Amino acid sequence: MLWSKKMLNKQQIEKLQNFISQFSKEELLWLSGYLIGKAEEEDGGAAPVGTAVVSKITIAYGTETGNSKKIANQLAARAKQMKVNPKVVSMEQYKLTDLEKEEYFFTIVSTHGDGEPPAAAKKFYEHIHSSNSNLPKLKYSVLALGDTAYPLFCKTGADVDARFQKLGGTRLVDRKDCDVDFEPEANLWIDEVLRKLSTSPSSNGTAAKVTDKKKPSGRVIYKGKITANVNLNDRGSKKETYHIEITPESEAHYAPGDSIGIVPTNYEADVQAVLKQLNTIGSDFVTHKGERYSFYQLLRTKLSILQLPARILTKYAALEKIPIEIKGSYDLADLLYSFPVKIAKGNWQLLVDILEPIAPRLYSVASSNAAHNEEVHLTVARSAFYKNGEKRYGLASNYLSQLPKGTDINFYVQKNNAFHLPADDKDIIMVGPGTGIAPFRAFVAERDARGAEGRNWLFFGDQHFKTDFLYQTEWQNYLETGVLTRLEVAFSRDTDQKVYVQHKLKKQSKEIFEWLQSGAYFYVCGAKEPMSVDVENTLLEIIAEHGSFNKQEAEDYLNDLKEEGRYLKDVY
Repeated sequence: MLWSKKMLNKQQIEKLQNFISQFSKEELLWLSGYLIGKAEEEDGGAAPVGTAVVSKITIAYGTETGNSKKIANQLAARAKQMKVNPKVVSMEQYKLTDLEKEEYFFTIVSTHGDGEPPAAAKKFYEHIHSSNSNLPKLKYSVLALGDTAYPLFCKTGADVDARFQKLGGTRLVDRKDCDVDFEPEANLWIDEVLRKLSTSPSSNGTAAKVTDKKKPSGRVIYKGKITANVNLNDRGSKKETYHIEITPESEAHYAPGDSIGIVPTNYEADVQAVLKQLNTIGSDFVTHKGERYSFYQLLRTKLSILQLPARILTKYAALEKIPIEIKGSYDLADLLYSFPVKIAKGNWQLLVDILEPIAPRLYSVASSNAAHNEEVHLTVARSAFYKNGEKRYGLASNYLSQLPKGTDINFYVQKNNAFHLPADDKDIIMVGPGTGIAPFRAFVAERDARGAEGRNWLFFGDQHFKTDFLYQTEWQNYLETGVLTRLEVAFSRDTDQKVYVQHKLKKQSKEIFEWLQSGAYFYVCGAKEPMSVDVENTLLEIIAEHGSFNKQEAEDYLNDLKEEGRYLKDVY
């Protein structure tokens, strides 16, 4: 379906929110299926379905951005039209002991990082790979979401698919791997699943006509220019955190909570170190993804040459006739020095073929289109580490932090449907220490621009008040104008006993629980470990204490918040 640039105006959105507030979760699920059907009628009609041969199915999703959940609900809504009773469940909430009882089981799961499952799917993923269960009754199919910009595309879905088959399951529909533009392929997969569940002859071989209007594959790349790059930390800080502003050539369609993807380039010194080991200046031409580049250009702008993973080391070792045992982590220059291989001068294609592209880095948007004149703002911490006694910097953070004003830059928008603002009248609690503050700067600016009446409570933490209070003036202004209802700060190095955001949460526990009871949304952004774990454990303590719950009841309460979309995390 082709949507107009602006689908609903503010008045229509308010009417819709008032209308749907009267329905239960199950009723909303049915309603979504009804609306999908109406939309497909306008678009030429979906693949017809008949009477299902099964009475119930289970749909398990694993997601960090909300896309897998969205597809799961679409499949469930259309299954209901066939009189099938669908059970939709997050892999995080799925009762693992139920797997041996399942008959029709459909999995929708994304891949993150270096081929890893989403955090919410990790327990499920590890269980099926450690289990020796026999699943002869299981009839299943997997829809895998991924991004071809990363080397291990859709690996989690592929692993789940292979493991189910190894455990005795029967593949009902072949796995479908989806790139960033997942909707057309996901619709085709749903059609195939429904046809397998249907007894209607008319449903065989007919795909939804909506997929005929498939949009061009690949993400939208925006061109922009760096218009500001400022270190937010004051003199004396041990940190460097940069506020970076990008002015796009055309409007970048993002919402607060989304991320910006940027592909950095390699350091010149690292590239020269590789060329030195190979005794070349890199002027010879090689091929990469069907295009020709000079070897130097490829090393500088396209190929990953730092912190090579084990799979690359294995391929490198295979270049020699005799096996090379390589342990640990190596940059390419160090690898060439420590384990020289015989590559004929000019035949650099052998090396190019085993290396992987530089993976994009994602940064939370720290701005609002409505409040910041369609600019894109980022909050980037320049990460530092020591290697062989030498201070080094993270590839992407160093690249961004050193870009001068006026530099051209390309980027894309990574949508995150699982980390967006709620309705304007809803209260929000935001926990964002360090660079985790970025999306909440966008949240508050957006709510200010929209005149949202919901209350906003922010928890921020860093090392020192004087040097590390990121966006301090802005937060004080928001407090004065009433946009920010409450602000709690924790500066861990300013007192003898370290104080973190979870300690501030505990101190305000009664009010936090009251906000949750009144329907508030709770957001966490920042380091996955230990911060987000400590915050969640503290939240469980707050729920148990003020709800008079035991441990299990507190976990059930938190799980309900997750299922309602009121406990949201964007952690890294």
